[in-house]
Amino acid sequence: MKHVFGVRVGPVTFRIGSVWREPITQLQILYRDYPQDNGVPDFTVRLAPLRAWRRWIRPAVTIEGDFAIPDAAPLPLDQGLLAAEMGMNLQMALGQRRFLLLHAAAVERDGRAIVLTGESGAGKSTLAALLQGRGWRLMADEFVLLDLASGMIHPFPRPVSLKNDAIEVVAKSLRHSQWGPLISDTPKGTIRHLVPQANALAGAEQPARPILLLFPRFGAAPDQRVVGAGEAFVRLTQASTNYVGLGERGFLALTGLVSDVTRVAIDYPDADTAAAMIEALW
Repeated sequence: MKHVFGVRVGPVTFRIGSVWREPITQLQILYRDYPQDNGVPDFTVRLAPLRAWRRWIRPAVTIEGDFAIPDAAPLPLDQGLLAAEMGMNLQMALGQRRFLLLHAAAVERDGRAIVLTGESGAGKSTLAALLQGRGWRLMADEFVLLDLASGMIHPFPRPVSLKNDAIEVVAKSLRHSQWGPLISDTPKGTIRHLVPQANALAGAEQPARPILLLFPRFGAAPDQRVVGAGEAFVRLTQASTNYVGLGERGFLALTGLVSDVTRVAIDYPDADTAAAMIEALW
C-alpha cells in the first residue's frame, strides 16, 4: 500500500494501509497522541477499491486485511476513516486470541474497573465517555479485553465512537476534548470519534481488576436490579466475538468474571441519573 500508518492501542498493534491518502491522514490526526508502531503488527488492515477504476471514479473503499468479510458493501471515500476503524474492529473480532473479547465499555478508578455492556442503543459508550468528566479513566469502548489467566481488564482505549444525539450530549459535557471529523450518512447515522482523555492514554499499559458488571438501559425511569451469575454469563457469551473459539480458556475466564463481580442492571433517563446510580453502586 502506498500510504501506511502503524499504531499501538494498549497491548495491540495495527498497521493500516490505503491506496488513498485521505484516510491515513485522518487516522494520523485522530491517533496523534498514541504511540506509533512500525514493527511487526498484530493485525493489518488494507483499504482498497473494489475495482481499479473505483480508485478515481466514484471512489469506494473496501476493507481487506488479515481477516475480511466476503461481499461486504464498500463505503464512500469520505467515510474512509470509518472504514479504517471498522477494519480494526474486524481484525480484533475475528483474530484476537490473547484475550476474551467482550463487546462492552470499561472505566477505571483506584485500580478497579466497571464493565458496561448491553445491546446497541443502551448508552454504554456515551456513559463511558461522560464518566471521564467525573474522575474515571476510560479503559475501552468497543472491546473490553479480559485476561484469560489473571482475570484483569487490559486497557484498549480506542477513540470512542459516538452516534447522532450522543455527540452533542458529550460535546457539551466535555468541552475541551479532541474529536475526529463528523461522518454523516453512514448506515448508523452520524458518527464522530472522541479521543480519550490524557489519563486513558497515559494508562494504556495499566490493567485493572473488574469489580462491577453493569447492564445499562437508556430511556426508562430510574430502576435497578441484581443480575444472577447465570444470566450474566449467557448475556456475555452473546456479547463476545471469540468466546467459542477460545474453548475452555474462554469458559474459565468468563466464569471467573461473573463469579467475582457485582452484577447489576440499571434503567436511566439521562446521563446524570446514571452517573449518580453508578457512584452509589461503586
